[in-house]
Amino acid sequence: MVGTLGMEFFCYHRDRPDSAALRDELLEEHWSYMDRYATEMIARGPTFRRGSDTATGSVHIVDLPDLATARAFVFEEPNYQAGVYRDVVLRRWRNVLGRTMWDFPGGRDGGNRYLVLGLGSGQAADLVPPADRDELIAYGPLLSDDGTTWLGTALLVRAPDPDAARAVLTLDRYADIEVHDWEFGGRR
Repeated sequence: MVGTLGMEFFCYHRDRPDSAALRDELLEEHWSYMDRYATEMIARGPTFRRGSDTATGSVHIVDLPDLATARAFVFEEPNYQAGVYRDVVLRRWRNVLGRTMWDFPGGRDGGNRYLVLGLGSGQAADLVPPADRDELIAYGPLLSDDGTTWLGTALLVRAPDPDAARAVLTLDRYADIEVHDWEFGGRR
């Protein structure tokens, strides 16, 4: 079980087109920055263009004291400062599984892994993960800054294909569901 410092946050930095060379140049600086948050990290890793090794973004799920600290975390990140990212999704999140990605029984390698980002409004959906949780790496609702309003669901999952990953969510409850190829991040 993961201890909580105060609030959990889902952060998704989306890459600018043609920023791969700059991203590669800043890799060590990015990792060193993230190493400073090692004890707060619930999950992390890059997303990729489907079927390729071209990065499209970077996911970080962190446990931080407050919203101001979370904003500093995303906006002081070296890739963000250098212009690698075009935008950032920052939402409160709740760690429904109560573990980090390093506690995932399936390990860090093998199989296809995905970020599934369901954006919604209105009555909350999928607050409880599916009964078969073995393939879930991270799972939780996206919440408003004050933590009271449901805005969607974000999860990391091992699945046979993008459609199976998408099907973890109740499809008709979301305005949009994004599925991105994802892999465990950080130093090996």
